Amino acid sequence: MFPLFADRRDAGRQLAGRLQYLASRPDLVVLALPRGGVPVGYEVAEALGAPLDVFVVRKLGVPGQEELAMGAIATGGVRVVNQDVVAALGLSKATLDRVAEAEHAELVRREVAYRGARPPLDVRGATVILVDDGLATGSTMRAAVAAIRQQQPARVVVAVPVAAPSTRDELAGEVDEIVCLATPEPFLAVGRFYDDFAQTSDGEVHDLLARAAERG
Repeated sequence: MFPLFADRRDAGRQLAGRLQYLASRPDLVVLALPRGGVPVGYEVAEALGAPLDVFVVRKLGVPGQEELAMGAIATGGVRVVNQDVVAALGLSKATLDRVAEAEHAELVRREVAYRGARPPLDVRGATVILVDDGLATGSTMRAAVAAIRQQQPARVVVAVPVAAPSTRDELAGEVDEIVCLATPEPFLAVGRFYDDFAQTSDGEVHDLLARAAERG
């Protein structure tokens, strides 16, 4: 499978082309999942004339089975709990609180590194575009969608350059709209569809958010 995108910025510009119908809406906010979603989201926000922010999500892994999510925390003090997992494993509130406290420290560290002293954007009543560089299993984006719903936006749109077909179909039922440029098969990994998929640094995230904030 040949690359579909030169890099994340190129993917963002292509994605913005599909989102032009939302351009210049006064209620539009672009939230990017760090780190890789930020270069994509920067181009989308720039093209649509929308403010850009990060939406940091930290999975709450079950102790000893950290790959299994019992919930997630996110920007704005939001906590989402997977009640099915909690009930099935008989997990206590104390266990949940302990893991959440540890992950909250990392969430705060990342938000300070990315945003500095700027407060998060208020999304109540907004049309929110959640952006990432691609969807494989979609677990992080699902947590982000559940978390952002608690902040009462008017509309949630997920926008990604590339996604696994099954993930795209499953997520479509959880949001108001999903925009995806490609759903190739076999999928395997997001990075296969980029010519340059080098890791996005904390510094790059900080710089792009600062530039977006200066643009206003």
